[in-house]
Amino acid sequence: MLHNLGCECKSLPMPRRQEAAPVQPESLDLGHLALFVGMRVNDLVLEEIHAAGFTGLRHAHGFVFQHLLGGARSISELAALLEVTQQAASKTIAELEKLGYVEETRSEDARVRRVRLSSRGQAAVDKSRAARAGLEERLRREHGSRAVEEARKLLASALDSLGGTEAVRARKVRSPR
Repeated sequence: MLHNLGCECKSLPMPRRQEAAPVQPESLDLGHLALFVGMRVNDLVLEEIHAAGFTGLRHAHGFVFQHLLGGARSISELAALLEVTQQAASKTIAELEKLGYVEETRSEDARVRRVRLSSRGQAAVDKSRAARAGLEERLRREHGSRAVEEARKLLASALDSLGGTEAVRARKVRSPR
């Protein structure tokens, strides 16, 4: 192999890729464990709503939906709430509109584009909520109602002590960065 203006050296064998060491969930810190549980729940919910015919939805769309549950919003409002550019918000809304989950609604100002959840979008929200309720019922059967309620109280208390409660109450949870 040649490098550095013609210096000749022998090629070294490529190191073998090592498998990552297994992780025991019980050894994880609470933050990662809660994150991974939430991610798995989200994956299962998404699988269920896709199977029910609500195709094309992604996790990121939930952050848009949370801001449309209260009614119509302008693209500018959504961009500000999502902390993205108007162009990024417009692109996401165009995607959701094409899929039938949002629709344009009349605005007092013809220059302002306002959108809301369509009936299909609301049905997807309803299916998502039902799927989450089903998963929680599954956890109750497997672990008992008391354990599920204790876990809920612990996580809610941890959220509060870490300063995240208000964002949840106000539906201002940001998408992961």
